[in-house]
Amino acid sequence: MLNALKKRVKNEKGLTLIELLAVVVILGIIAAIAIPSIGGLIDNSKKDAHVANATQMINSAKTYVASNPNIDTMDIKLETLISEGLIDDMEDPDSGAKNYKKDTSLVSITKNAATDTTAASYSYSVTLVGSERNITDVALDDLSRSSVEDN
Repeated sequence: MLNALKKRVKNEKGLTLIELLAVVVILGIIAAIAIPSIGGLIDNSKKDAHVANATQMINSAKTYVASNPNIDTMDIKLETLISEGLIDDMEDPDSGAKNYKKDTSLVSITKNAATDTTAASYSYSVTLVGSERNITDVALDDLSRSSVEDN
């Protein structure tokens, strides 16, 4: 009898339907956990890319001000920064195309008056309008993922 049982166990070459279903259920549970977390990572990466593009716009505006020191207060549009050669046309991370709105994306520059203890300085805030998200009137120090809003 023991020999017959051993012979039967040796002849098992495949998986039963129950075992296959158990594997499929386990893989489904793993996928249900992994997919939302990966989606969140992708969304955060896109927001970080918007913040990086806005930071680059402010840095380009600072270069523009350094070249034109007589500026008091003005808005520099993205199209001006591109045409002056201060920044390359940027890719919108949501669409994958270079379609930031060039006429409404801008850097606002304000000249702060000098005082007895400080020299005159400039403050900068950026508005960046993309296809699905935007950043509206945010200073460089305040730029973060939370600055990015859905349109």
